[in-house]
Amino acid sequence: MSADQDLVAALQAQCDASPFIKFAGVHVTALDREAMRVSFRMPFKPEFERGAGTGQWHGGPIASLIDTAGCMALIAVAGRGAGTIDFRTDYLRPAGGPFLDAVGMVRRTGRTMGVADVDVFDSAGKLVATGRGSFFVEAGK
Repeated sequence: MSADQDLVAALQAQCDASPFIKFAGVHVTALDREAMRVSFRMPFKPEFERGAGTGQWHGGPIASLIDTAGCMALIAVAGRGAGTIDFRTDYLRPAGGPFLDAVGMVRRTGRTMGVADVDVFDSAGKLVATGRGSFFVEAGK
């Protein structure tokens, strides 16, 4: 396995260690260390529906995907644990479809804090939400 494959596997293991993230079905799909970017996919579940029969995603799972993608991207880049301090979500259009893709991009990482931006796309590739998070970065090794 390559170093990138090892890191993807480690990030997926961290996702699976969280009961909520595991329930949501979030999977790490790509890693670009040079661009400081990690991609994720989350499948649609009936529990994520905005209203019965609408086929649209509720905002809560979208926000959770943004939080997860930003935090995990920072962990990948910093090489240390991280936790959410604050994040915001901007919903751009209703989301539908069988899955959402998120791309977490680290904007800055420092000794104790980092910032990541996240774009969320529906299964048709349309940008449906964006977010930015500030994350506590654990002390260096």
